[in-house]
Amino acid sequence: MANLPQSLSLPFGIGSVPATEVVGGTQARGRDRQMASAEQLVLDLSNPDLRENALLELSKKRELFQDLAPLLWNSFGTIAALLQEIVSIYPVLSPPNLTPAQSNRVCNALALLQCVASHPDTRKLFINAHIPLYLYPFLNTASKSRPFEYLRLTSLGVIGALVKVDETEVISFLLSTEIIPLCLRTMEMGSELSKTVATFIVQKILLDDMGLDYICTTAERFFAVGRVLGTMVAALAEQPSSRLLKHIIRCYLRLSDNPKACDALRSCLPDMLRDATFSSCLREDPTTRRWLQQLLHNVGVSRVPALQPGTGFEHMMVN
Repeated sequence: MANLPQSLSLPFGIGSVPATEVVGGTQARGRDRQMASAEQLVLDLSNPDLRENALLELSKKRELFQDLAPLLWNSFGTIAALLQEIVSIYPVLSPPNLTPAQSNRVCNALALLQCVASHPDTRKLFINAHIPLYLYPFLNTASKSRPFEYLRLTSLGVIGALVKVDETEVISFLLSTEIIPLCLRTMEMGSELSKTVATFIVQKILLDDMGLDYICTTAERFFAVGRVLGTMVAALAEQPSSRLLKHIIRCYLRLSDNPKACDALRSCLPDMLRDATFSSCLREDPTTRRWLQQLLHNVGVSRVPALQPGTGFEHMMVN
């Protein structure tokens, strides 16, 4: 013992490194190793032979890597490699020949773009580079096969990440690039989950004054949104989904903030939102029940018969 270093020969804890420093140092080294791993995987994206594995590993572990988005954006050739993955499957969109393996690979690339779209340091750069436009062809597909549905859902996730933060600049970009018709398309023919994300995007656009004005500026736009919302309400009466219904009701409530739209809703709001059709579906959701009550108050609570030809939206379009 006499020949041992002092730090080892003294009683435990005396003359040794404090436990908190040891833990902190271990955590720091762990983060350093993770970052080194992320940096290597990002470098691998530029190598076509290593890209597929790098896409898979980064997409699975993207939540573990701090500041992955700035690393992806600022690394030479990385965004170009991700865009190359996206455009490479354009030829199999029509006619629809997308395989599950192709869908999984491009969705891993989309997951990394969602990471970039979510990060405050890269969101604006992502928008200014018009990168969401590369995703729009995926939202314009009609096939209901699982590879296409997965592709649509992941693409919507990127757009959803943009609108989660309330920034008028994001809304302005999405409106100028005609995202609304693409969302309406998915709301009509997508799976329940895709419909939910697409409706959430429309809801977030409507909650911005610019978005509400855009949709209510012309009767055609208002009619298009109202028709799809009404169709979805009718479908939910057969197959209820409280999550999807919540976003639909919030869209209707926001539309009722516009005087012209509110007048139109008095005659075309679905009867199923006026009666007790969805009472059981909303029993555990006081927030959505409150939204529905406010909506009915805004448009008038009296029950209105089903639309007749030449009334409601059609009348508004004539005017």
